[in-house]
Order: sequence, then structure tokens, then C-alpha cells
Amino acid sequence: MHRERRVFSAVFVFCALWGSALSVTRYSIPEEMERGSVVANLAADLGLELAGLAHREVKLDIFHSKKFLDVIKKTGELYIVEKIDREYLCTTKTTDCFLKLDVIIESPLRIFNIELGITDINDNAPHFRRDRIELDVSESATAGEKFSLPNAVDPDVGINTVKTYQLSASEHFTIEIQTGSDGTKYVDLVLTKALDREEHAVHNLILTAVDGGIPSQSGTANIVVRVLDTNDNAPRFDRSVYSVNVTENSAIGTLVMKLNATDLDEGSNADIKYSFTLYTSEKTQYVFALNPNTGEITVKGTIDYEDMKFYEMHVEAKDKGQHPLLGQCKIVVGVTDTNDNYPEITVKSYKSTVNENIPVGTVIAIVGISDRDTGDNGKMNLSINQQVPFVLHKSSDFLYELIVSETLDREKVPEYDITLFVTDGGRPSLSDNETITLHLLDVNDNAPLFPQSFYTIPVMENNAPGALLSSLTAFDPDLHENQYLVYFIIEKEIVNTSISMLFSINPENGNLYALKTFDYEIEKEFFFHIEARDSGVPPLSSNVTVHIIIVDQNDNTPVIVSPWRVHGSVVEEKIPRSTDKGSLVSKVIAIDTDSVQNSRITYQFLQVTDATLFSLDQYNGDIRTMRMFSYRDPRHQRLVVIAKDNGEPALSATVTIKLSTAETAVKAYSDMTEVPLEYDIFSELNLYLVIGLGSVSFLLLITILVTCVLKCQKPMPSKAAPPSRNSVISERNSTIADSTLVSNDAYWYSMFLAETRKGKLVVRQPVPKAGSRYIVSSLPRSTGLTETSDSAASTLQYPK
Repeated sequence: MHRERRVFSAVFVFCALWGSALSVTRYSIPEEMERGSVVANLAADLGLELAGLAHREVKLDIFHSKKFLDVIKKTGELYIVEKIDREYLCTTKTTDCFLKLDVIIESPLRIFNIELGITDINDNAPHFRRDRIELDVSESATAGEKFSLPNAVDPDVGINTVKTYQLSASEHFTIEIQTGSDGTKYVDLVLTKALDREEHAVHNLILTAVDGGIPSQSGTANIVVRVLDTNDNAPRFDRSVYSVNVTENSAIGTLVMKLNATDLDEGSNADIKYSFTLYTSEKTQYVFALNPNTGEITVKGTIDYEDMKFYEMHVEAKDKGQHPLLGQCKIVVGVTDTNDNYPEITVKSYKSTVNENIPVGTVIAIVGISDRDTGDNGKMNLSINQQVPFVLHKSSDFLYELIVSETLDREKVPEYDITLFVTDGGRPSLSDNETITLHLLDVNDNAPLFPQSFYTIPVMENNAPGALLSSLTAFDPDLHENQYLVYFIIEKEIVNTSISMLFSINPENGNLYALKTFDYEIEKEFFFHIEARDSGVPPLSSNVTVHIIIVDQNDNTPVIVSPWRVHGSVVEEKIPRSTDKGSLVSKVIAIDTDSVQNSRITYQFLQVTDATLFSLDQYNGDIRTMRMFSYRDPRHQRLVVIAKDNGEPALSATVTIKLSTAETAVKAYSDMTEVPLEYDIFSELNLYLVIGLGSVSFLLLITILVTCVLKCQKPMPSKAAPPSRNSVISERNSTIADSTLVSNDAYWYSMFLAETRKGKLVVRQPVPKAGSRYIVSSLPRSTGLTETSDSAASTLQYPK
């Protein structure tokens, strides 16, 4: 609904201050404008778009307790909310009266300074403090003598205040109008003709005060003049006007000055009494005291330079004659300013929370400063006495911008208490402070961080599936969803198996688990990566390398591979009875597929027929004679050897060796031929030799035939048959003393099998992985054996 408004805009002043200073827009309106009256169109005057103004927050900050004005956002008009009474708004008698206000517009933030000048209208009539004025005038008063009259008071200013006075018709009196330094009109009653009490004892006059308004207004007072008998000498001051200075906040009782008036009369007519005249304002009389007997003027109230910069006192000296006479003077008291007002800080606009990645140069707050003092006492300086990433930028004489000067980091400092200090230029200077608290909001600017970049985790073989291996926890200094981490394994294939089939990780806490049981003899280590990713937008992540080492366990029993025998059977060996002391009788070789300590094997006799006859090397398994055989020693010796590893607990295996002794001749011949497993020993030596020679010849013939047949056949791919016991016996003496089987992977391979097949010594065993190598060391040079290898066996090849 359209409302009709009366628009009063007497004067519009617009000042544009370029650079860092703020613009001040000035308007002028008469007082007592009706509510709803439009003062001005701010949108047009300030260059604002009405379309954008409707969506922005507009706030009017009026420097007064009442809200006289407001803004219509749709039209941008500044209108009257409450009638403005100039006399109420500006209590001092000055022609200039301003109402200061700030127009604050958000998004973006802009502040406009408005000064609204209030012009006076003639809405108050002059009036006198007293309706009846009584004067005592001596009949001896001469023409031209003046009598002070109370001046009329008019709250209006300028031409609307008291302009002149009018006196009713009288042949004895007239009036003389004077103008004070502040423009106030004073009136004196002037005697124009000598008085005759006997003719006319009382004169009744009417004094009228008229203002200069259009139309003018007036006020009246009755003057009663009583004619007294003569006292012809009035007191007199040496000067008509005195000037003196006093410091504000002077203590009560401080002497301002001492007046001294003289009277040429004698006696009671010369005794003088001092008093303030009616020209002296009540406020002045409240601040200063006048001793009626001595004429001393002292301080009796508070003197405030900011309230009143000077005072005028009109003093009269009256004698004590029967008809007292008086003299008058004017005293002008100037107030000297002192630094008695603290500067003040006002936060105009303020952001309490910002993102930690706020750009450098962003305005955080707009701060205003003020000081009621003047001169150097009113000069102010605003500063920050802290090491903080903020600076102050002076945008005008009394406004500062608080600006971000360095990059902020919430993880280092989550909030700032910024204390602003303002000091004035007085001596001593006064100061004030204001603290602004700024909270930083988190952004996802920190990637998760592991305590280590590389983790080595030992895992004992034969672990249970699902066993916890370790907890890999990363740390993210961000907050809320920016610090919520998710863990996962970066996929990687290992020998046709993905890493996720071997290990799993809890995505919430980083616990790493094994999904299968590991065997050290098959797999020894794994390398893979684990990534930790936060839940920010965009997410940040980091990864860590994990090295899983499978630790060996003593889970494999030593296996005796030499002397070879069918599982559970007894190994039978034949040695010559003439064997010398220290000769190698047999060699026990055991292997253990474990590693390091678990694969170190020692040998001991578990049982022995004659402990004085044989010795066993505990490290290499050599069985040697400790002395020569005697005729009393049994022909059959039984040895039980135990091979024990070094694990905890230790595992072991045993082998039983049955030794049979024979005469030297038989032994020498048996080195070239195979001999039967058992033969009887006859007491007659001749019969023994015949049988032995026949057996050797027979075996030699069989060996030649078998060798010819095997050379004519191709090698069979199928598993070879176990070698005959006699073949092992015949080969033992030439190879067992020098052959030692070891592994470059530092562990023994189980199920070792050696055989002679078509001129080849074949070493067979299960192979854990492709590319394994086995070394047969200390072979007799005379054999001429060479080594070849494949994934199934390592073959020692005789030369052609």
C-alpha cells in the first residue's frame, strides 16, 4: 500500500573523500518533522542498486539513545521514525546540531557515515526566570544609571532566539540591550530622569522579550522599582571584565580568583557584599562558589572540559548603606583540558569463525576508536602487541581494518585471542584494550601419517589363520571427518596369488591379519603396501611398505640319507679285520630342512657293542676305529647312531649299523667285486678262500653282463628302483670318506636319495621352488663327476 510522505530536505551535502578515508554524506532537515517523512533516498545518493539492496542486510547505527530514523530496503529511502526535537537533541546553545549515524551494509561489508543537520524552527516562546522583578533605586540616582534585569530565555537558536526587549512607556526609565559573547541578549534598566520619591515612590513597568522568528513570539515580566533614600556612592571594580584560566578536574575548594571592589563611602555604606547577578547561569553557580564577604571565587563542583570549555560569571558588589549601591563586573573563566578521558575501542563488524585456509588479506573485523579529549590528549593510536598473523590497516582517522597477514594453520593454533590496544597522546597517556577471539575451522589439509615409512613384521611359521600380525596405525591431525581413516592393502600378485588372499587389514583400526598358515620352507618373506586414506573432500592418503618375514620353527625332523637303508631296516657294513687305527669305517649323513640353529645336526652313539673300538665325530658323522681289531673282538659289531638338531625342543633320528669283519684277502678282493650280504666263516682257511674266489668271479661276470645290458637301453623317465645293497657297499669305500652334501640355502633337503644308474650318480629330492641348487662337494677327482640341475633332480654325470 502506498503511503504518502512529506519529504523535507533543506540541504543535501555529499562529500567524497578518496583514498583510504571514508565518505561522509550530510543532510539537513528542520526539527519536528512528522513521522514517516522521507529525509533522502540513500540508494540514489550512495550509488547503491535497489535490486541488490533488498537481499543485503542493512543496519542503521544512530549515535543516540533513541532511534529517530530507519531505512526502507525496497526503496532505499531514509525516513523519520520519531519526531526530532532539536532542543532535546542538542542541549548546548549552538547553531549547529548534528545527528550522526552509520549505514552498515553486509555482503560485502560497506559502511557509510551520515551526518544529519537539524535546523531550528521557532517552536518556543521567550520567558523570564522570574515573572516579578523588584528593584530598589535611590532617589539620588543620576540619569544614565543602569540596573541589571534578568534576561529572557529562549531554547531556540539563531534568529528564533531572543532578538530584542521592549519596555512599557515611562518618563524615568528606558532599557539598554547588550549582546554577550555567545550571542545572548542582556537588558539593563537605564534611569533617564532623576527620581523623586515624594512624587512617585514606586514605578511599575512591563518588560517584553521578543524573538526573531516568523511569526515572532514573546514573553513578559513585571518590574517593580522602589525609590530609596540616598546612598550616593556605589562600589566599583578596578576592571569591568576579568579573564582567568582553571584546569579541569580541579579539586573542590581550589581558589580561582579574589575580587576586590572599593566604595568611597564610609561606615556601613562602604561595607561590600559580593553576589552573583541574575546574568550568571545556574550551571555556573553550581560549579563555582563566591564568598560574599571576601570576594573569593572557589571551585565547588566538577569542572569538565568536554562539558563546558568556559564559564561567564556576573558579580555585583553591593554596599551596606541604608540605601545600598552596587557595582558590577564580568569574569570569564577558561577551562584548560587535561587527559582525563580514556580512549575507547568499538568493534563495528567481526567474524568470530573462519576457515583455516582463509586467504591472506581477508578483513576479519572493522574497529573504531574514540576519545573525548582534544589536542594531543585526543590523538589515538591502535596497535596489536602480540605475535599474531594479523595486522591493522587504518582506513580513516577513527576506523581500522583487522586483516590476515600470514597463512593460518588450525593444527598449530586452533584459535586466536587478539588483544587490541589503543593509547592517546596525553602525558601520562591513557589506554584501553579489547580482545577479539577468532576460531579456526578445520579443512582437509593434512594427509594421514604413519610413524614409520617401512615396517618389518616377523611371523612364526605354522601360524593360525586369522592371527593378528601387527597394528599399523596412522595419525591425521585434522578434525572430524577429515581425520577418520580407512586402511586397505594395495593389491599385488605374488606367484599367481593376490596379496589379499594371504593378508587382510581391518579398515577401521589398521590391524593386520594372516589369512593362511605359512611354511618357512616354502615362503620366506612378502613385500606389499598398505594405504591409509582420510574421509575429507577431497580425500588425502599415504602408504607404508610392509615386509613380512616368516620365522623358521623347528618343525622338521632330521633325515638320515647315508648310509642309505630301507625305512626301519638295519644297515649292514663289511670291513676288513686288519683295519688300522683311525680308519674310516662308515659315515652318517643327516639333513634337516629347517634353517640356522634348527638345521645344525650333531651325532652321538646311542648304542655300541664295544665303546673302546669305535669313535664318532659329533659334527660330520665320521665313524672311525680307535684301535686295531684283536682276535678277541667279536666279528659282528652293532652301532646305533642318533642325529639330533639344535632346535628347541630338539628333534632326532637314528640309524642302526651292523658291522661284520673279514680277513684281509677277502677284503682286498671284495674291493673290486660285490660280496653277498652274509656268508659263513669256516674254520678251514682253504675252504674259505675257494668259496670266496668263486663268489667274486661269479659276481664279476654278472656285473659285466648287467652293465652291457644297461648301456644298450634308454633311460627310463619313471622312478628308478632302489639300488641293491651290494652296489652301495662296493661304492662306499671310494666315495663316503670324501662326499659331503650341503645346501647354499642354508638348510638340508629331505628325502634325499642317491643311486647309481647307467654310470650316473643321481640325487633326487622334492624341490620347493624353481631354480634351487645343490652342491656335492669334496668328490674324488678320479671320478670325473660333473653337475647338472633341473627342477626335479641334480645329476652327477660320469664322463663318457
